[in-house]
Amino acid sequence: MKELAKWINNFSDQKIVVLGDLVVGKYIYGTTRRISREAPVLIVRETNRDLRLGGAGNVVANIRSLGGRPVPVGLVGADDSGNLLLEALASRGIDAESVLIDPARFTTTKTRVLAGGRNTVRQQMLRLDKLNDGAVGANIRKSLIERLKRSLEDAQALVVSDYGEGVLEDEIFDEVLRIIKEAKVPVFADARWGIERFEGAEALIPNEPELSTASGQDLNRMRGLEKAGRWLLERSKAKSVLVKRGNSGMALFIPDAETKQVPVFGLSEVADVTGAGDTVLASFSLARTAGASPEEAMQIANVAGGIKVTKSGTAVVEAAELKRALKQAN
Repeated sequence: MKELAKWINNFSDQKIVVLGDLVVGKYIYGTTRRISREAPVLIVRETNRDLRLGGAGNVVANIRSLGGRPVPVGLVGADDSGNLLLEALASRGIDAESVLIDPARFTTTKTRVLAGGRNTVRQQMLRLDKLNDGAVGANIRKSLIERLKRSLEDAQALVVSDYGEGVLEDEIFDEVLRIIKEAKVPVFADARWGIERFEGAEALIPNEPELSTASGQDLNRMRGLEKAGRWLLERSKAKSVLVKRGNSGMALFIPDAETKQVPVFGLSEVADVTGAGDTVLASFSLARTAGASPEEAMQIANVAGGIKVTKSGTAVVEAAELKRALKQAN
């Protein structure tokens, strides 16, 4: 895969608008020594905390670390988590002008507690989610659409990361599709639900459970994956479908072409799969806008995802380490 490393050099020329649900990931680390006398639970002695960008924010962070120029479009609440998210974007040199502060909402936050013995690897014990399920107000919707339209004026692509937290709710979605068609930019979409709605996308990038839900196919059965992938291609009229298959690798579907599959990269070194899908979405989109073919982009994204899972929590992959891994891979 040495020849694929050349595409990394073109990542820096790509302005990528990222529309989706911005999430704050809070990580609490500690050690466990005994069970509580009050209840049958482990007591965790906190040692430190960390904050990471999650959801669409993690896609943005990965595009930036890979050399691209991401422009996030989304919502945060008027709260401490929202301020921390905006600070995290600014610290990476990311322009957050198109991120709206909605005083009627809170910032989606996922808090993970990781603990272990003094000399052991920290394991995730608990996750607390603070999720938005309310509708976005009319004024905020209008402002969000305006920011998206303005951001797309000179963009090379639009990446959509829909975690179902309101940014792409039904009242917004139709208007988003209209703007995309007017802007005539390639769209790369990953959505927790309803991924088939992104008609005419450059690529749809679901994982297996999302594809199974959308298609109604049991992907554990013979030819289930093939039927589901071809169904999504036909239903959405997308130019390609890249299916993230976890430890089974990836599968690429293109109209009038045989399905291409790659085995997972670096499985023996898995530490944490959290956020790997965001890394795949970012790297595949960048590779395609940089000029790589869909199959080449799949191979690049597969390596990027393999690098990410060696890192704890939502984490980024740097352009230099991706290039090095591609040159060293067989």
